[in-house]
Amino acid sequence: MMEKLSWRKLNEVLSTLPEEDVLQLLEDEKANARRGIILVRLHQRYCILRGARERSELGDLAVAK
Repeated sequence: MMEKLSWRKLNEVLSTLPEEDVLQLLEDEKANARRGIILVRLHQRYCILRGARERSELGDLAVAK
């Protein structure tokens, strides 16, 4: 389990974390503290990172054709 982050600390570090770490924070928050605003923020960031990865993979697939 990762350390429980305050809103301020979360916003300081969230933009530096890779997709896997954000997903882990999201899963930990869902299983433990369940703070609504934190869950929403983590989900938003995870979706941004996942979307960027998926678009990159689609681009790679289109180029490989």
